[in-house]
Amino acid sequence: MGGFFGAIAKQDVTLDIFFGVDYHSHLGTRRGGMIMHDDKDGFQRQIHNIENTPFRTKFEKDLAKFHGNKGIGCISDTDPQPLLVRSYLGLYAITTVGLISNAEEIVERHFTAEGHQFMAMSSGSVNSTELTAALINEESSFVDGILYAQEMIKGSSTIMLMTSDCIYAARDKMGRLPVLIGKKEGSYCVSFESFAYQKTGYTDEYELGPGEIVKITADGYETVSPPRDKMKICGFLWTYYGYPNSRYEGVNVEVMRYKNGEIMAKDDKQRGLAQDIDYVAGVPDSGLPHAIGYSKESNIPFARPFIKYTPTWPRSFMPTNQNVRNQVAKMKQIPVPELIEGKKLLFVDDSIVRGTQLRETVDFLYKSGAKEVHMRSACPPIMYGCKYLNFSASNSEMELLARKTVQELEGDEGQKHLEEYADANTERGQCMLKTICEKFGFNSLGYQSLDGLLEAIGLDKDKVCTYCWNGKE
Repeated sequence: MGGFFGAIAKQDVTLDIFFGVDYHSHLGTRRGGMIMHDDKDGFQRQIHNIENTPFRTKFEKDLAKFHGNKGIGCISDTDPQPLLVRSYLGLYAITTVGLISNAEEIVERHFTAEGHQFMAMSSGSVNSTELTAALINEESSFVDGILYAQEMIKGSSTIMLMTSDCIYAARDKMGRLPVLIGKKEGSYCVSFESFAYQKTGYTDEYELGPGEIVKITADGYETVSPPRDKMKICGFLWTYYGYPNSRYEGVNVEVMRYKNGEIMAKDDKQRGLAQDIDYVAGVPDSGLPHAIGYSKESNIPFARPFIKYTPTWPRSFMPTNQNVRNQVAKMKQIPVPELIEGKKLLFVDDSIVRGTQLRETVDFLYKSGAKEVHMRSACPPIMYGCKYLNFSASNSEMELLARKTVQELEGDEGQKHLEEYADANTERGQCMLKTICEKFGFNSLGYQSLDGLLEAIGLDKDKVCTYCWNGKE
């Protein structure tokens, strides 16, 4: 994933950019970057590796060098950015969030002529933000260039671009990710997360529609390309990677998660499942609010039978080595014996993607004295790798736990019946649940239904992207 923050004002906005970008650190672990612009001294840029050191720590020493009344910054889980680009359109800074699934095709089709070249990364691939800028430069204006780039890109592309005069913010053409504008006296900002600007004194001003492009100056903002009618915002914003304080399309993340847990508990109650439970718990951290909602509706006490130790390893997937990641995950789980020994526990996780750490978690709980361990996923079984964003993207969809289990049960024939396997009311659905329970040692397993998830979000179902669950675009 990734996130960005920008601001333009009649005064220096360096600290606004610094703190605004830092508040997007939950969206990425690889690179962080800032570009400031001062009308007298021009552009200043810095990019740092943040895989083992937080954004704030890496950039604090740069603050004394940065100055300007406009700036942009980003947290990126993919390419180094923001980039500074010189073209016939002028000198500008650019950052993007999204996924270009046809990058090689674009390079071959549009830039094989003499004079076109790209800086290749160590993998040999092209920086997606650089490729987006090259597409923008094919047109005669920034607005036309952004529209052209988004039409050419398969996947998604949310763009923020800063010139010496203004900032352009462009939401992906299908609105898969949010883009919001905040306002305070003499200043406007652009952000992925709404809480990021509220903590620096901005108030909610405007949320861009799908495909909309807005031009922002210190005096205000104007729509330079109107929003489109159709939207497919990512449902995972609410279930997993959105921050609890944020709102997208007017729906708060934390409130949605409470409601989502309540709906799961109602469904279990109707089925007569998991009623004889001592404690409901959330898999830290994003599973906690779903579990709180489940606890409230089921009248089963909420507890935290184990706590994540995060001061030294704030995120379990920060190490690049898989063995180290697995060991860190184990080291972070600190039990509360009084809440585990002899207890029947029901855990709610935000999602079950590959199931990499599930077995270790269950083994850890049984070794700590748990009598029973029940698992609930706050979203449906993930059957398809995301082709629009860098979430649940896999080298093979058979890495996904649900798809791998279907293959084990029925081979290629099972792949024709994924909709049945995703439905707990069918024989195939029950068979998949039983198989995963046996494999991981759960006493029971349940997934939130797609209808239940959409009910918790509360938007028109046609406006929410559900591709990873049902394969429908």
